[in-house]
Amino acid sequence: MRISLILAASALIFQLLVDTYLYLIAKRRCHQPGPARFQLFQGAFFLLYALVIFFIPARRASDSAGLGIVMWMVFGYLTVYAAKLTFIIFDLAASVPLLFRRRRLRWLSRAGIAAAAVVALTMLWGAFVNRKHIQINEVNVKIASLPDSFNGYRVAQISDLHLGTFGNDTTFISQLVDSINALQPNIIVFTGDLVNQRASEAEPFIAPLGRLEAPDGVFSILGNHDYGDYVQWPSETEKEENMEMLMDHQIAMGWELLTNSSEVIYGNAPGDSIVIVGVENWGDPPFPQYGNIDLAYPTSGDSATKILLTHNPRHWTDLVAPTDSLRYALTLSGHTHAMQFQIGRFSPAQFRYPDCWGGLYTAPDGQRHLYVNIGAGTVGFPMRIGATPEITLFTLTK
Repeated sequence: MRISLILAASALIFQLLVDTYLYLIAKRRCHQPGPARFQLFQGAFFLLYALVIFFIPARRASDSAGLGIVMWMVFGYLTVYAAKLTFIIFDLAASVPLLFRRRRLRWLSRAGIAAAAVVALTMLWGAFVNRKHIQINEVNVKIASLPDSFNGYRVAQISDLHLGTFGNDTTFISQLVDSINALQPNIIVFTGDLVNQRASEAEPFIAPLGRLEAPDGVFSILGNHDYGDYVQWPSETEKEENMEMLMDHQIAMGWELLTNSSEVIYGNAPGDSIVIVGVENWGDPPFPQYGNIDLAYPTSGDSATKILLTHNPRHWTDLVAPTDSLRYALTLSGHTHAMQFQIGRFSPAQFRYPDCWGGLYTAPDGQRHLYVNIGAGTVGFPMRIGATPEITLFTLTK
């Protein structure tokens, strides 16, 4: 998605204010001209750097490699200016006593330097360490209607791989696949956003993702990024060809893509079964809503035990949970990423998705559950702070 000129102009004005402030205090407080000259040079360098990011496309709208480069450049820019802003906040607080004709709190300015270093190091840690630190969350889900032969059934969920962010490096995805296979699940589900923009991003990962193994198969659905809606296609035909290519890649991986459709999984005992229902993306306005739950499973109010795969958890909070006739015992979603920032049970995602940003949720009747997987990949910026890449292993019990 193109960055608007208003956003770019705002960012550049903010940068000029930050660098001007730092230049002035360096000139005022340092006895030698070197620090002030360095800050002036650095500010000029990052101004040029920002102009490159914001105003030179770098093929980002049409090339996944170009998009990856821009993402890392934006991350570097944000790391520098998050640290600078942190120091300025401390320094301004240290200068408050000057308003009352008292001395500036120099120790607070020095603390600002330390805090700025912590911010920069945390962001670097999130990009180069935590972004690839896989976390396995085991969740027990009780389902009253669960057939006897499915008691103890194991479902592994992954979501939001955003393969384009990894370029051609398959190391992390291979580790993810090995971790899932080691859990020996009965079934594996993927809840959308395989790519960032284009189906071609998935090509280097067909072989490693094709190694996923489960007796009852690997099922997937589409997320908002999978449709190519964030690309300005020369024609509708090319967009459709991109969609067909993405489906072909999933076939090559041995995955079964559910596009407003369902699949019955049979148990060991006669008559025992559960249904995996997959809907296409149910987008928040103004994004398109491709999902059609009635088409995916027309008799959703029956007594069958059903697991619903839907990318956007808002689908559950807005439609599935409030509607008693939609008897989906377990709904699995992704999409939120926890905004790639999480400390304990706090994430900025809770302001956008207050009732469904990550983890397990239960409908008022106590019988239907939603789990939101915070994803394994990254988009926007290649960093995860606290919100580690997630594999969820569900054990269904009667």
